[in-house]
Amino acid sequence: MRKDLGDKMQFMPLPVLMLATYDQDGKANVMNAAWGGVYDYNQVYVSLSKHKTTDNLELKKAFTLSFATKKTEKISDYFGVVSGNKEDKIEKSGVHVTPSKYVDAPIIEEYPLTLECTVESFEDGNLIGNVVNVSIDEDYLDENGKIDVDKMEIIAFDMINNTYRVLGENVGKAFKDGFDL
Repeated sequence: MRKDLGDKMQFMPLPVLMLATYDQDGKANVMNAAWGGVYDYNQVYVSLSKHKTTDNLELKKAFTLSFATKKTEKISDYFGVVSGNKEDKIEKSGVHVTPSKYVDAPIIEEYPLTLECTVESFEDGNLIGNVVNVSIDEDYLDENGKIDVDKMEIIAFDMINNTYRVLGENVGKAFKDGFDL
């Protein structure tokens, strides 16, 4: 038997994405954005309401998008609950910033995996970005030079329980296991 829950959104899992930009003075800012994902093969999307970050996006036409991890959970949550209009989140959090070599946006070193993007479009709160480079902390590569997803301990937002969860167990091979039926 199934139970109807109404129209309250119960979408999961949601990535915990850190969207970083520079402002008009070249000062870095970062925000937590849970509503985003893959738009096309080399494009991402993020749904945003008005923030300091949206002003920066319109000005610089570039951003980085990083994946929050178990290790960065507290600072990632902080980046989502405090406005960059009210305090310097980079300074208070103590994270380390380096400029991207590919776009006019900061890389937050504490996040192991970062997508470096240019703005394709930003309309009605919907950001579409072109990924021009992906960079990773080499500590998170396996012996074959591939990304070690388990080692990163990427977290997801659980909107049902208002918590963060570590992505876990590998349960099968995508685009392969279905052929066994």
